Amino acid sequence: MRKRFPSLSPSAYGAGWPARKRIALVAAGVAVLLAIAGIVALMTGSGNGHRAPDTTTLAPTGSPSSSEAAPEPSSGSGSVPKRPQISEPVAFAKAAAQMLWSYDTRTTGRDQQLSGIHAWMTGESAYADWASVSGQIPDPVLWSRMADQDQHATASVTEGHYPSAFKQALADDPSAITKAYIYVVTVNGRQQIAWKQGGGGAEERAVTLAVQCRPNHDCTLAAIAPSVTQ
Repeated sequence: MRKRFPSLSPSAYGAGWPARKRIALVAAGVAVLLAIAGIVALMTGSGNGHRAPDTTTLAPTGSPSSSEAAPEPSSGSGSVPKRPQISEPVAFAKAAAQMLWSYDTRTTGRDQQLSGIHAWMTGESAYADWASVSGQIPDPVLWSRMADQDQHATASVTEGHYPSAFKQALADDPSAITKAYIYVVTVNGRQQIAWKQGGGGAEERAVTLAVQCRPNHDCTLAAIAPSVTQ
């Protein structure tokens, strides 16, 4: 039987968290958007992440911490790429998804992974749901087990788009976006995983992200939705 090892991917972790913690992604300053039925349905919807049926993901040994503090910048970012200078929401979301689906435990520690991802986050605390993002990273014990097997992954993105509920909400109230400039984007792609002794596998991936793209500013990551909405 082929030996399986854990996969570090947003669709694999944090799915059971309370919906209220996810709604925080557009809470506070995005109350106007939350008042729109389409946005509420989008961010608390029942869509499911897409996963290849023949690939097993090992669950974390402990529950992700929903209150994990942001990492110190001095910890470095390891193999996590720097946030690109992109001002278009879909293009940025595609880059963010590829970043989230890629990792290398051979060269990057868990704290470095968190630090590198945190550098992609919006600096506006009212809109940043760091818990929804950091909760996708396995706990220290699981990360260590992955590192023991030299587990690493690369990713490719096939497409990104605004979910229909988000587009409908904007059509119903175009001015609602102008307070926080939070855009909801769903990205689809594929993750290739490898480990020691030639082990490996591939999975189809999908994630719905909230990105902030203010006019004349580069986009940043605000949150990861609890479920994928197409």
